[in-house]
Amino acid sequence: MSITASQNRLQLSTFKLNALLGMAQAISAELKTEELIDRFRRILNDDLGIDRILLYKMEEGKWELLLNSNCPDKVVENINVERDLIPFNEITFVGVSDNPILLELDVIIPVIQNNQPVGYVLIGDTNEYEKGVSATIRHLNFVQTLSIIIFVAIENLRLFHKSLEQEAIRKELELASRMQSMLIPAPTDMPKIPGIKIASYYHPHFEVGGDYYDVISLSPNEIGFCIADVSGKGISAALLMSNFQANLRALFDNQINLKTLIKKLNERVLAAAKGEKFITLFIGRYNTNNRTLEYINAGHNPPFAYLHKSRKIFQLKSGCVGLGMIDEIPVINDGKVVFDEPGTLICYTDGLVETIIDEKVVYSTKIIEEILPSNLSVDSIIEKIAQERTSEQVFDDISLLGFEFL
Repeated sequence: MSITASQNRLQLSTFKLNALLGMAQAISAELKTEELIDRFRRILNDDLGIDRILLYKMEEGKWELLLNSNCPDKVVENINVERDLIPFNEITFVGVSDNPILLELDVIIPVIQNNQPVGYVLIGDTNEYEKGVSATIRHLNFVQTLSIIIFVAIENLRLFHKSLEQEAIRKELELASRMQSMLIPAPTDMPKIPGIKIASYYHPHFEVGGDYYDVISLSPNEIGFCIADVSGKGISAALLMSNFQANLRALFDNQINLKTLIKKLNERVLAAAKGEKFITLFIGRYNTNNRTLEYINAGHNPPFAYLHKSRKIFQLKSGCVGLGMIDEIPVINDGKVVFDEPGTLICYTDGLVETIIDEKVVYSTKIIEEILPSNLSVDSIIEKIAQERTSEQVFDDISLLGFEFL
C-alpha cells in the first residue's frame, strides 16, 4: 500500500472518529432533534458523498419520515414502511424487491431495539467512481454505527422532553389540587348555626376532581349551601369551579330569590365555559326560625331527606337543567320542605351512587337509603357511608354534604 493511500485511510479513519465524537458532543449539548438530523445529513451528504438518504422512525405508534435528502418525490411517495421495510431485520443491499421503487436506493439499514424495528435508514449513491466502489459500500459500517447513535439520541431526546412535559403537568395538577382544596371548606370551617349540625366528606378520584360544595352563613339563623359537579376533570374543571365559587359567594345573600340566583349563575357559567362544560348542582337555603328549606335541583343527583319521628324518607327533585347547558333556562321549579320535626338531609355527587361491578356501571342509592334511617348523628351517617363506599369499585369523585336539623 502506498504512503498516499495509507495517509488517506488514516485521514478517513480520523474523520470518522471525530465525527462520532462530534455527534456525542452534540448529544451532550442537548441539541434539538432537527439539529441532530441535519448534522447526520451533512456527514453523509457532504463529507462521505452519499447523496440519497431516507430516515424513518417509529413515533407514537406511527412511522414518520424524519429525513429526506435528495430522494425524488416519486420514491418517497411509493415507499410504505409496513409493506416494504418491515421484512428487513439486518443490513440489506437492495437488489430484487417486491417494490421496484427501492431500486432507486442501494442499502437498507434497520435499527433494532428489543427485537423490534424502531427505525430504518435507506441510503443510495448516484455518483460514479473511477474504481467503481460506491460511497455507500465503502462507508457502510460507519453509517450503520452513526445511524444507531442518531436513533438513540433522538429517542433519548423524546423521552427527556416527555419527562419534562409530565413534570410540568404534575406541577400543574398539584397547583390545581391545592387550589381546589382551598375552595372546598373543611368540616372545621363550616358555619356554626344553632339548630343545625353540618358534616362533609370529599374524596377526589384523581388529583383534581370536578366536585364542589360550599356552605355560607347568610344570617344568624340562616344558611345557604350547594353541592355541585363540574363536567370533566383536570385543570379546566378546577378553573371553572374556582370561577363558580367566586360568583356563588358574590351573589348568594339572604335577599336574593333562588330562581334569580340560578339564572345569574347560569349566565356566569356560560360566559366562563363557552359551552364546553356545564355544572349540575343542588342549591338550598335553610332558615332555623321557620324550619323551612328552599331549594332548586339543577340537574343534580336528588338529595335524600329523612324525618326522624315519622321515619319518612324522600328525595328533593324540583328544579331545572344544569348550568351552562343552554343560554336561557326555560323552566325553573323551586322546592320547599318544612322540617316540622328533627330531620337529616344528605347531598351527594354521582361518584357515590355509580360504581363498576362486573365491568358494568351500576347506579344505586341503596347505600344512602339503608344508612340514613339509622337515627345516627349526621357526622356518623356521613362517615359510615364514606367507609362503605371506599370498598366498592369507584371511578369518580365522591362528595357528601350532610345537615341535621335539630
